[in-house]
Order: sequence, then structure tokens, then C-alpha cells
Amino acid sequence: MPLHSPPMDPRWIPPIDFSSSPTHGSPRDLPIDPLHSPPMDLLMGLLHPPIHGSPTDSPMDPLHSHPWIPRLSVPRSRHRPAPAPGAAPPPARPRSGPGAAMAAPVQDAAPVRDRAPVRDAASASSAGPWSLRHLHLDLRVSFAAAGAGRLRGRARLELRCERDAGGPELRLDAHPALAVSRAALLPPPGGPGDPAGQALPVESRPFASYGSALHITLPQAPRAGQLLTLIIDYEAGEGPGVCWLSPEQTAGKQKPYMYTQGQAVLNRSFFPCFDTPSVKFTYSATVKVPEGFMAVMSATSWEKQKDNTFVFKMSQPIPSYLIALVVGDIVSADVGPRSRVWAEPCLIEAAKKEYDGVIEEFLVVGEKLFGPYVWGRYDILFMPPSFPFGGMENPCLTFVTPCLLAGDRSLVDVIIHEISHSWFGNLVTNATWGEFWLNEGFTMYAQRRISTEVYGLPYTCLEAATGRALLRQHMDATGEGHPLNKLRVVIEPGVNPDDTYNETPYEKGYCFVSYLAHLVGNQSKFDAFLQAYVNRFKFQSITADDTLGFFLEYFPELKEKGVDSIPGFEFDRWLNTPGWPPYLPDLSPGQQLMRPADELAELWAADGLNMEAIEAVDITGWRTYQLVYFLDQVLQKSPLPEGNVKRLSKMYPKISASQNAELRLRWCQIVLKNNLEAEYSKVKDFLHSQGKQKYTLPLYRAMWGGSEATRALAMETFSATAPQLHVNVQNYVKKILGLAEAEA
Repeated sequence: MPLHSPPMDPRWIPPIDFSSSPTHGSPRDLPIDPLHSPPMDLLMGLLHPPIHGSPTDSPMDPLHSHPWIPRLSVPRSRHRPAPAPGAAPPPARPRSGPGAAMAAPVQDAAPVRDRAPVRDAASASSAGPWSLRHLHLDLRVSFAAAGAGRLRGRARLELRCERDAGGPELRLDAHPALAVSRAALLPPPGGPGDPAGQALPVESRPFASYGSALHITLPQAPRAGQLLTLIIDYEAGEGPGVCWLSPEQTAGKQKPYMYTQGQAVLNRSFFPCFDTPSVKFTYSATVKVPEGFMAVMSATSWEKQKDNTFVFKMSQPIPSYLIALVVGDIVSADVGPRSRVWAEPCLIEAAKKEYDGVIEEFLVVGEKLFGPYVWGRYDILFMPPSFPFGGMENPCLTFVTPCLLAGDRSLVDVIIHEISHSWFGNLVTNATWGEFWLNEGFTMYAQRRISTEVYGLPYTCLEAATGRALLRQHMDATGEGHPLNKLRVVIEPGVNPDDTYNETPYEKGYCFVSYLAHLVGNQSKFDAFLQAYVNRFKFQSITADDTLGFFLEYFPELKEKGVDSIPGFEFDRWLNTPGWPPYLPDLSPGQQLMRPADELAELWAADGLNMEAIEAVDITGWRTYQLVYFLDQVLQKSPLPEGNVKRLSKMYPKISASQNAELRLRWCQIVLKNNLEAEYSKVKDFLHSQGKQKYTLPLYRAMWGGSEATRALAMETFSATAPQLHVNVQNYVKKILGLAEAEA
């Protein structure tokens, strides 16, 4: 099944084509093709837009308080009137009126507020009247030939009826790939009745392209306060949330591999559930796997029992999409007091070397800023090379691409985003996918706060400017008025939430959170607000109204000033009007890193190379984003004069021979754009080493759009690597190479 299936509802707007990149995990995996880097003038303009008058003249400007408080800078929309560039908001008018070692300390879960789950159009379930107190999964995993397999399961749901259910029917989310054989109601503990349970009528009915509705008829309509325990026996195979890899798709090439991917609405093909982020619950699992395989899950504790059976427990309430399982030939190594890395045996030493001591540093900074890390352990699982995503923030066990193993720790900061989800997304969660910015906008802000503490403001601003340029490109491609370019998206019935993913909730969401910080005017006060926000809503699923209501409650003086209705910056406009953010934080500190990179790129693009000037620029201290920016400028200026790229390659082996995937991608693009045939082997090697969409598809586009030699290279490379790619990536490459039409 493609990552983005077409919407069923004809009333829905045409979806944006996001097939150029995956939709889960790292925001940099979102839909901008890195083959076409942001133009230098665009990036510079977005970094520090022109300002008319001093922003410090604004009575609300907080620049004196903290260097990270964003300076107000407002661009002009090209589609509708907006405040003048650089103008501060007008003054507000006051209003009247895993193993034993994995069992690390875990903070007790706060009681979830007693309120009905928010109605979620992407869920077929009748979650409203119910609370799911606990889910237990009893699973048996078996592998078959050719990378296939089966998962036999029993789900036990411990339910409480909170209010009138409106009848005896219970609906759960499921999927056509999920074959349910039996549903039963268990008797109360110690009470009369068949221990095997009373069989219940169960029927699967169509719901949407991405799932079905499982209708279960109870003996009678439940009453408020009643406790029920259901069991459902089922099998799962080739559903979109359960991925089976052949040995060729793994790093070790010896054994098959299985993993699940739940976000956004895929876990309904893994187990029957209330598949909506508005419902949180604890879970446990017993997983039996074949000998020679290991099972790991997103759980706070686990243990191995006899017969290669693993027992897991998640003691914190989480939504269904964060339950994740991996079965494969994997081992672990400790890299910190509460962290370990998991990987196939051939990758474990590289993973340990890369991340030893790194995770704890990020966690400590995160705790200082946002409050206690409540999940006990923070482990990282390096997935097989065919894993098409950048990362997935499953609690206690983040899944990441092995492309992060650069060998020199130059990509370790990528994990900061996933760590930040430990507070924003996993702990405080958007109640529906229509307000995904609550997960990702706050996470982007948290990521950049941690990055500033660890790496400094200029480097963080450079990274943020890159993100802003991607948002600009996205909105230019779709039109600012596209309905998906607002923070509160209306997901119509039948529309797959995956089809709504784009850069907006990440970068526009980040700008809105930055605007809230600007209104506060003091970084330490806003950090304190974020801690209070997390503490108030931890283990809950909330809406933007909850978030903004708490903001005004926490800062009553801002509420009195009416900051939610400042003309041009109304909270309602932020949420419900598509388009460019009304406010941009000032990222100009990043210019001190961009300027030397710009100057060096100009030197390399010259007809006659000034080697004295080039050699005077020392790039040994440049970190990844500065090098990426430099290579982006070289790529934009390509093809360079004859011989320049060959000399650049020889002078900077730190770039041309790097194992950093971000640098490898751009170097391969430069090689192809300049027809440097002597280094085509590096393109082939990179595509053989990984299958991540973000890196794979742009290179095939570059090859297919180039010379006869690069086209031949594309066909040769795909022929050799296709078996190791994820099926969706295979299909996308076939489309690029024109093979899909040939097979049709």
C-alpha cells in the first residue's frame, strides 16, 4: 500500500503529492526534494528579512531579555494583505471582562482527565463513551519465505464505560489485512461464567481506504461505570503497519526481519484498537518469536522467558500509534546510564561508538528545560538499511535510520528531535491528527532550545533557516492558500491523515510557539511555562484550545491585554487561516556561519581558481549544517568550470569521502550535475548502502535527468539494489525510471 493513498471523499481537496519523501519521524524527511536546494537569496532573505525601523521600538519586544527570544520579523504575503515587514504587533487593547537493566525508574502516570475523547474523523471506533484502562497483546510471530510472515494475536481490552454508550454495540478500528476469528466477553475476576468468555457477534465493515470498522455486539447496553474485558483473536499479515523484510533488505543479509509502524493510522492493521491519539492507555505484551531472533517493543520494561518468549510492560498511558514491535537478529550495547543502542550484530559496534555518552547529554538538557524525563529508559534502535523513514519517536525505543551512523558523530544531533518528542508528542499529545502542530511545532521549538544550549545560537539559527526555506518552497509549490497550510486542518471522513502531512505543522507550528515566547518577553519565564504546560497535560491528549487557554491562564497579564486578538496576529488566524506565518523569529545569528560558506562557494565557482584564497579558509571546524549549506551553494552554481569539482574533491576528503549521509547525498548530486564520471562509483556505493527515501529518490531523479551515462548508471544501480529496497521506495523509483508504465 502506498504511503499516500488517494482520498475517498470527492469533496476533499486534491492531496499534495508527498511521494518524494516519507511522512513519519524526522521533519527533514518531509516533502521537499533536496535535489533542488533553496536558492541562496531565498535562504538569506528568510534568515533575516528586511526590517523597517527598530523592532526594539515595540512596547512588547523582549530582545533585551534573552538571546534566544525571537526578534519579530513579519514577511509580506503574496496572496493577501499582511502587516508590514518587520512591524511589531500593535499594542494590545485591554479587555473588560529493554532486560532487567531496562527497568529504569519511571515516573508515575498522572490520572488522565475524565472527559470524552475528541471526535476523530480518522477513527471508525466508538471511543467516546469508553476509557481503555489496559491493553494486553499475546503475539506469536513466524517468518515465511520471500520476506513474508504471519502474526497471530490475542488482544485483551480492559474497558470502562464512562457514559451512555447508546446501545450494545462497540466499534474498534481494524483493517482488511487483520483477520478476526473470535471475540468474547470475559467474566468478572472470580465471578461465574466460562473462563474462555462469552462469544460475541463480530463483523468487519468498510470504513476508509486505510482501515475498516470492527463491530462487536455486547449482550446488553453497558451502564456508566461498568467494567468489561474483551478478548479478540486475530491474525495479521501484509497490512500497512506490519512490515516484513527479506534477508536481502537487512544489514546482515542473513535473517528476515519484522517491524511495525503505527503513525498515523497504521496500527489498526497490527491489532484491533481505538486507533486515535485521543485515547491513551497502558499496555503489556507477551511475544513468542522463532529461535535465533530477538523481540523488542516500546515499553518501560521487558524480560526474556523460556521458549524464546518476551514479556513487555508499558506502565505509562500512550496512544495506539506509539506501540511498536521489532523482531529480528538484533543485539544491544549500553551507551549511558539509562540508554542503550540496538542494532543488527554487524552494526552494533558502530552504533555504540557513535552514541556512547551522547544521549545522556541531550536528555539532561531536555530535563533542565522541560522537566523530568518520565519514560525511564531512552533507547535507540538502528533499523535495517531499507527502513525508508528518518526516525520514529516510539517511547523508550526510538527507531532511526542507520544513515545516522556517520562514523564521526556528525549526525548525532538529529536525535534531538526524537528526544524532544519525549515531552511534546509522547507525553502531551495532539487529540486528533488535524492539530498535528501540537506535536511537531512544540517539538521543533524544544529541539532548537536543546540545540542552542548544546551547540550555540548561530548553529541552531542556521538549521532553523534551512527549515524555514523548506517551508517557503512547500508553500510556493502548493500555494499559500492551500487548506493544508494552516495549523488546524479539517480532516474530512475518508481522508487518510497521511495525505495531510507536510512541512506546515513543523515550521509554521514552530513560528507560532516562537510567537508565544515573544509575547512573554523573557526566555526563562517561557521555559517555566513549558514545564508547567507539560506538567498540566502530561499523559493527556489535548487540543489547541487547551494549549492556548492554559497559556492565557498562566499569563493573566497577557490575557488582560488581549494578546489573542492583536490585529494580524490573532490566535484564530494562526490556527485557521492558511498561509505564511504572520510572525518569524529572527535567525540572523546564523549569518556568521553562512557568510564564509557563501564566499568559499563563490571561489570554487570561479573560472580561475584562487587557491591562495581557498586554502586560507579552514573548514575543519565546520559542523554538518554549515557544510551542507556550502555544498548546496556549490550545487546551485554547478556545473562548475572544468576540473574544479575534481580539485574540490581532492582538497576536501572530509566531504568527498564522508560517511555522513547528508554530505554524501549532496556530494553525489554535485558529481552527477558536473558529470564527474571518475566518482560515479560513489553514487552507486551510497545507493547500495541504504534505502532511505530522502536520499534515494533525489539521486535517481538526478541520474534520470542527466546524460546517457547517468541514465545507464540509474538502471544498473536499481537492477542491483531493488530487492533490498522497501516496496514503496521500489515503486517510486520505478515511476522515476519509467518502469511503472512499462509494467502496467
